[in-house]
Amino acid sequence: MSKFKIQNHIPNTLTCLNLVCGCFSILSSLNGNLTLAAVWIVVSAVFDFCDGLSARLLKVTSVIGKELDSLSDVVSFGVAPTMIVYKWLTVCYLQIPPAAQTSFVSSLTYLVFLVPALSAVRLAKFNVDTNQTENFIGMPTPANALFLGFIPAASEHVAILHNYGVVLFFAIFFAILLVSPINMVSLKFKNFKLTGMNIARFLILFVGIILFLIFKLGAFPLIIFGYLLISIFYHTLTNLQVL
Repeated sequence: MSKFKIQNHIPNTLTCLNLVCGCFSILSSLNGNLTLAAVWIVVSAVFDFCDGLSARLLKVTSVIGKELDSLSDVVSFGVAPTMIVYKWLTVCYLQIPPAAQTSFVSSLTYLVFLVPALSAVRLAKFNVDTNQTENFIGMPTPANALFLGFIPAASEHVAILHNYGVVLFFAIFFAILLVSPINMVSLKFKNFKLTGMNIARFLILFVGIILFLIFKLGAFPLIIFGYLLISIFYHTLTNLQVL
């Protein structure tokens, strides 16, 4: 019988903490505290980063760990941000003209549940796809969660994010991006040389820091939108062999 080694269980423990934080986010949304719900998604993202890092540092890998990570991500980066957007849409719905407040328009809110469904599809594809080692294909679920989860916070700076139709459009659009063939930059540095994809990575980090200093928590949707644009621009230039 193999000896119990606590270090072998550290990555999976961190993964479970990711899931638990996702549950706390959902609970916060149900209680109407959307800012706290979004913050819990950030904490989940930290644990999601740390579980992979700890697995590499401790040289501990397992098939169970990979599957557990995806199951946790469905909760934290699929269901949790969906609950935030769903609750925010119910607020935005009350601001549209009374004549437009019909049962049909109200039922459109349920389209946000494309987010957890397509998040699950993306995570399942990622687990079996060998072409996503250098970059991602489709919007990563944590990035999508940060965009959607912080829409209420960003609405303090961007007025159109109070608009029911605009918010619903972004929810559906970013859900589709999860399973799109768009190449997205991976932020995993192998070195810090200012060449190749590292140029895009440093630019994303620089833009992200500037936006966060200006808009605080409301910056996350802007940062993720910038991440999308930079990724598209970088891969377009790469395909043209400019870089």
